[in-house]
Amino acid sequence: MTNVDQLVIEGLTVDFDGFRAVDGVDLTMTQGVLNFLIGPNGAGKTTLVDAITGLVSGTGRVTFRGADLLTMRSHRIVRHGVGRTFQTATVFEELSVLQNLDIAGGVHRKAWQLVLPRRGVPDYVASALETIGLSHLADTPAGFLAHGQKQWLEIGMLLVQDASVMLLDEPVAGMSAEEREATGDLLRRIGADRTIVVIEHDMDFVRSFADHVTVMHAGRILAEGSVADVQADPRVQEVYLGHAAAEATDEELAVVGLVAQDEEEAS
Repeated sequence: MTNVDQLVIEGLTVDFDGFRAVDGVDLTMTQGVLNFLIGPNGAGKTTLVDAITGLVSGTGRVTFRGADLLTMRSHRIVRHGVGRTFQTATVFEELSVLQNLDIAGGVHRKAWQLVLPRRGVPDYVASALETIGLSHLADTPAGFLAHGQKQWLEIGMLLVQDASVMLLDEPVAGMSAEEREATGDLLRRIGADRTIVVIEHDMDFVRSFADHVTVMHAGRILAEGSVADVQADPRVQEVYLGHAAAEATDEELAVVGLVAQDEEEAS
């Protein structure tokens, strides 16, 4: 693969009133790879994404296509090709699926073009509708969509923004097994030409779809590599299966399950 984009994070640090939420993170996310970011609540995963997208201030460098995102305002970051979703879908529920996509696509239109009447469905909107599997619901108010469909709509809104980096915060939370499988297949279809980073606590989903896993703990990178690499890493086993396991949160126990399930299968 030539001309592969990378999101390069160097020494990223985020402080909140003396509390260090992200502590000197170095990380490279590559186009064509499904990158998963896991770890317990408070590990710094969402804060890291907030810093990348300009929602909180950080120090260090986050470079994409020659620009340091930490020096840019959030709307400039979007125009530079970096988009994100949140744990709770942020769609316009009273507007149709088509209208949501058309509004999202406006980020790359000139201000004077936004007031012109639209004739038909733009090709890039029709393409996004087909990709996310919602063409048959184009005229349906987004508020009537099922939970999983709203998450797919959010991903579609990033597609029409032409986001080359997609940062997805728990995209399968609350989904059925069938919806999770469809979401994983969707990410694989759109991931070849994009850098996709998924924050996730669903370890079954991680095991099924992750190409590269980064484990965060206390604001730092604890381990990274393939699912197999992470499961075998003694630092992960120490933190999540050692003395800390007795006081682990649900999210920590989910990572414990990732390791323990592998050990059970190997026995």
